[in-house]
Amino acid sequence: MQIDFRTITEPDNFVTVPEGLYLCRIAEVRPGVARDGSERWSLRLVVDEGDHAGHTAAWDSLTWSEKGVYRVKRALEAFGFDVSGEACVEPGDLEGIQVRARLVHTTWEDPETGRRQERMTVPFLGYESAEGHTSNGESASSSNGAERGTMAVSDDSPF
Repeated sequence: MQIDFRTITEPDNFVTVPEGLYLCRIAEVRPGVARDGSERWSLRLVVDEGDHAGHTAAWDSLTWSEKGVYRVKRALEAFGFDVSGEACVEPGDLEGIQVRARLVHTTWEDPETGRRQERMTVPFLGYESAEGHTSNGESASSSNGAERGTMAVSDDSPF
C-alpha cells in the first residue's frame, strides 16, 4: 500500500450522533492520569439501540480528584453501584454496563495546539439509570409511580 501522508489531516469533528438521551453501553474503560495527577477513567460509550446503535456516542471521563469524586459517585449510582458506603470498584467493573446518557454537542479548543474540536460530551450530571428504560426511548415510571427526570447541567470540561 502506498500513501502520501502529507495529504492526511487530523480530524476536528468527532460527532457521530445527534444530541439527546441515549441508552448506551460502556464498551471500554481506559485508566489514566488527569492533569492534576489524580486517577482518571476514560469511558467509551456506545449507543445500544435505535438508528445509531453500535456508534460510539462519546468518550467521557470519571476523575477521582477531590473535586471530581461527587460526579464519580453520581455516575456510579446511575451505573447501578451501591454508593451508600464504602466500595471497591475497578475500571473493568464498568465495562458492559448499560446507562442512559445525555449527550450534548461541544466545541473544545486544545490549549496546547489551539486546534478546535467538535465532540459529544456527557454533562456533569448527565447519567441516568438504565432501569425503567422502555424500547421507545422514553422513561418508564419508577416503582413509586413518579416519572424519572432528566438532568441537563452544563459542564465546560472537554471530557
